[in-house]
Amino acid sequence: MLILLPPSEGKAGEGSGPPLGELSFAALDRPRKRVLTALIRASKRRDALDVLGLSPGLAGELAKNLELQTAPTLPASDLYTGVLYEKLGLGTLTDEARKRAEESVLIFSGLWGVLRIIDRIPPYRLSMGVNLPVLGGLAAFWRPKVSKELERLDGLVVDLRSATYAGAWQPGERSVAVRVFREGKVVSHMAKATRGEIARTLLEIGADPATPGELAEFLSGQGYAVHLVEPARPNRPWTLDVSL
Repeated sequence: MLILLPPSEGKAGEGSGPPLGELSFAALDRPRKRVLTALIRASKRRDALDVLGLSPGLAGELAKNLELQTAPTLPASDLYTGVLYEKLGLGTLTDEARKRAEESVLIFSGLWGVLRIIDRIPPYRLSMGVNLPVLGGLAAFWRPKVSKELERLDGLVVDLRSATYAGAWQPGERSVAVRVFREGKVVSHMAKATRGEIARTLLEIGADPATPGELAEFLSGQGYAVHLVEPARPNRPWTLDVSL
């Protein structure tokens, strides 16, 4: 089983480890360097905030981007601090669940493409939704490169990403995209919390569903109100609707 996560805008303030070194999926190193170089250049521009889609209050984030090549790092499991990651609680998993997370959790990133939770990276600011000068839209930039690497991995794909990050890889019919509803409406903030809880449940209990139906059955057994929807057309993901 693979569990796909988005990153979070909320991040730890700084790392304490060595500068950037080897990351998972070494075949992505060259495109990572291209994005890193383009991001540093974009962060030096007078219109950097507009280019990167940042508000004036986030101007301080540009300095972090300029120091990416030498800044101290920390594991991805410690870097992301948003609502989804709070509920997932990677730092409080049992040893066995942590090992499962290291093997199955994949974090998508506009800068790094895709990471495992053990990868050490510095704090940064770059959304997958950015149209980065020279490279263009990042989801389109990463899609062929990430797809080539991840299509080699086996297992059911539990997709907990937001739409922006889902554009970087579409696993097809072996994946289940999780949507969260409340009173019949799709919710955003609460969806992040629910997705984090679902990921934690899968890891802590050691569930390894092989089909979308098995995933739905497992989550139903854990008290979730779920409805599984078949793909609308070939090579599209299943959808699992979770009602709060």
